[in-house]
Amino acid sequence: PAGKHSVVIMDQASWHQGSLAEEFSNLTIIHIPPYSPELNPIEQVWRWIRQNELGNRCFENYNDIVEQCCRAWNRFCEDVSRVISL
Repeated sequence: PAGKHSVVIMDQASWHQGSLAEEFSNLTIIHIPPYSPELNPIEQVWRWIRQNELGNRCFENYNDIVEQCCRAWNRFCEDVSRVISL
């Protein structure tokens, strides 16, 4: 929206295109170095979810997977300081 600015962090995967920034004047794309998952914020989120919620588990069926993933995501988001720190 007008009056807002967004930043998108992308790894350098071949399918991530920087041309998106050309379409919007209020969008900045930051490319992180290749093979650096420690710099990719979403990788930190997935690591936390695996370590604290979903790792080493068996699921009953597809619906159980979806339910448990949603529960894990909501639990992650409940703690604002956790989200900010990652």
